Amino acid sequence: MLSKPVFKFLSGFFFFSALSIASAAQDSMRVKNYGSGSRPYLLHYPYNKKAVRAVAITNVVGYSTAMIGLYAAWYKDYPQTHFHFFNDNAEWLQVDKIGHAYSAYAESRASMELWRLTGISHNKRIWLGGLSGAFYQTTIETLDGFSSEWGWSWGDFAANVLGSGLLISQEFAWDEQRVQFKWSFHRKKYTDPLLNARSDEIFGKSDPERFLKDYNGQTYWLSANIRSFFPQSRVPRWLQVSIGTGVEGLFGARSNIGTVKDGPLVFARPDIPRYRQWYIAPDIDLTKIKTRKKGIRMMLNILSIVKVPAPSLEYSKKGFRFNLISF
Repeated sequence: MLSKPVFKFLSGFFFFSALSIASAAQDSMRVKNYGSGSRPYLLHYPYNKKAVRAVAITNVVGYSTAMIGLYAAWYKDYPQTHFHFFNDNAEWLQVDKIGHAYSAYAESRASMELWRLTGISHNKRIWLGGLSGAFYQTTIETLDGFSSEWGWSWGDFAANVLGSGLLISQEFAWDEQRVQFKWSFHRKKYTDPLLNARSDEIFGKSDPERFLKDYNGQTYWLSANIRSFFPQSRVPRWLQVSIGTGVEGLFGARSNIGTVKDGPLVFARPDIPRYRQWYIAPDIDLTKIKTRKKGIRMMLNILSIVKVPAPSLEYSKKGFRFNLISF
């Protein structure tokens, strides 16, 4: 059975896939102009009533299908109870909260770009698309609230709002994402077989499960486009500076001690330090690549939520370290 994090990812991935499908379907649509001035990478679309209907149906059907699948594959197997709250803010060194913010940002961005294809007004595009991610993620949070295994998390809700807010505020301020929320992953392997076994148990054995659930291998980035902030400079339009964060040594939500529920101790490694990592690295803004092909433009928007591998300077409780490649 797929885990809940997997379904959260699939619900977001649906919208990014829809971008490519929609853009291909719109290839015959007339484009007003290719853009000018400091932003020649933008395509502008005339209002298209059929496209509005198609995007609305895509959103409703896709969202409904994802929610039904999530409930059938996950929530129905756990006891339901009255709506209640659960404070998980101290878990996983808060990297799960960053993941919530990222998911909301990515889903909002995908939905907003999909609405852009319809030619609706600037404000409608931002509000319809921008609030989508917070809405989708908060619906899942509500289901958590009725499940005896979890509960409504105010920390998760705040992260959802923050993720969508990052997109909305930038669109209203600059009509572009000068600071992009990105993600990267590298699969962790340990010399200690006990740690590999523990990772398989709590994060999953397959690569898809690991990159969705293994916090030790995930890094989240904020990539700022230098030229967007300093338009008169000669810095390449595609160059970004990224600040990233990750964690290391997490083999349990609150500590590296695990037990069977109401049972015996099954894992105990309090000797392994749990700590945060910080990175600074160069990045590439794929949205600044010029193209007249709408399909390619949408694909570049999809790929821009993933950090490009690059050298980085890392800082943690162990001090500074240079990484030839960070991902």
